[in-house]
Amino acid sequence: MGYLYFLSFLFALCLSSPHNVLFAQNLPYKVVNLGNWLVVEGWMQEPSLFDGIVSKDLLDGTQVQLKSTKFNKYLTSENGGGADVVANRDSASGWETFKLWRISDSSFNLRVFNKKFVGLENHGGGNKIEAVSDSPNNPETFEIIRDDNDPFKIRIKASNGHFLQVGSETSVTADYEGTNWDESDPSVFRMNIVPGTTLQGEYQLTNGYGPNRAPQIMRDHWSTYITEDDFRFMSENGLNAVRIPVGWWIAKGPNPPKPFVGGSLAALDNAFIWAQNHGMKVIIDLHAAEGSQNGNDHSGTRDGYTEWGDSYIPNTVQVIDFLAERYGNRPNLGGIELMNEPQGVNLESLKKYYKEAYDAVRKHNPSAYVIMSNPLDADSKVLLSFVKGFDRVVIDVHYYNLYSSKFNNMTAQQNIDYIRNERASDLSGVSSSNALSFVGEWTGAWSIKGASKEDLKRYAQAQLDVYSRATFGWAYWSYKCRYMEWSLKSMIENGYIKL
Repeated sequence: MGYLYFLSFLFALCLSSPHNVLFAQNLPYKVVNLGNWLVVEGWMQEPSLFDGIVSKDLLDGTQVQLKSTKFNKYLTSENGGGADVVANRDSASGWETFKLWRISDSSFNLRVFNKKFVGLENHGGGNKIEAVSDSPNNPETFEIIRDDNDPFKIRIKASNGHFLQVGSETSVTADYEGTNWDESDPSVFRMNIVPGTTLQGEYQLTNGYGPNRAPQIMRDHWSTYITEDDFRFMSENGLNAVRIPVGWWIAKGPNPPKPFVGGSLAALDNAFIWAQNHGMKVIIDLHAAEGSQNGNDHSGTRDGYTEWGDSYIPNTVQVIDFLAERYGNRPNLGGIELMNEPQGVNLESLKKYYKEAYDAVRKHNPSAYVIMSNPLDADSKVLLSFVKGFDRVVIDVHYYNLYSSKFNNMTAQQNIDYIRNERASDLSGVSSSNALSFVGEWTGAWSIKGASKEDLKRYAQAQLDVYSRATFGWAYWSYKCRYMEWSLKSMIENGYIKL
């Protein structure tokens, strides 16, 4: 009788305590991110998904600089845009750099520093080249024709059928009809692709393949990159949840806005079933918000600009509302993350969105965890006072010993000490609020080259020890990756991590 009374007491405690969900959901979670599955990150995969794209070095967002071979001067948009395009620069920087919007294998729009588009003057009525348009149409579309013998020697055809030529440092016009490839010809340019600027996100992939090929490419990727066998492996190796990045277009059903492809929603449905089969929770993470919340390729951006803001809040809330309605009553929903890694966005706009998106989740589920990602460019405690008015919220912080020069010259032991001291202190500060703390991304990767297996094991273990103090849990980035230190599956299989 006493045993049954004790069980009844525990059950009642589970229902009444503000910490009941910690008991019910077996927190803290040990999580792995399913990166590059439903939101593509091309750098992670080999062989590359992008290999079949024609002119795969000229994807959306690629930054190019164009040098007149006759005058040995770079094209530039005066004032960064809003005026004529001229050819009077000896070296190239921001105003001399153009971001590509890909229309076809060879046709592009050119976006300049202040986001204007290059085009023919007077909306196509003249032949002078200027950068004044806010949105591209036919007069802002150009064909890049590459020399068969040198793909970086190009000529540029405007929508009027004529080639661009440089007549002088202040005269760039579309009125040339010759076919000469000699470098003394005024219509020949040397194209430089700025190193490290080629984006490899879902927008680049689907727009690169186009509407005829992209659907099959994506279906093949979704069905093979992650399968139920992977969930079995995760569960057998001590993981009890997955964090699944999704893009805003998942809420648009089978026919999302171009160039995105429908079908990722069915894959997410499968993930819930597979997770349930293997006793795992699913955390849905809005990784790519419409307009791009950080300019990175994994945000679904077209060209690297961060444009998410107040005008995008209603649409982004609708995505969360859709996900909460569809999955809010699933018994293995671990939480919904409202946005991944906002950076360069207005903090007040972000808080406004978080409040509205939180309410959208609560409309469908009164107790699901709502996860708010800390802005990458802000102190990890910036949301602490804001979240006091919410119930069952989680603050997500990401910890990488990368992307900052302070890690470049650290030894292995210094990296480990940094984790055990600075990271531990920072995480403790996040955990001191009424919200739970979550290390939503971390990895075995670091700046040290040629580290010993023992050093890497100690580095990974230090992170496990510290991040296990997060009250909601931790999530390794990622489950699969071509680089071992980024892949938890490889780290486990090769004996670097044991959970």
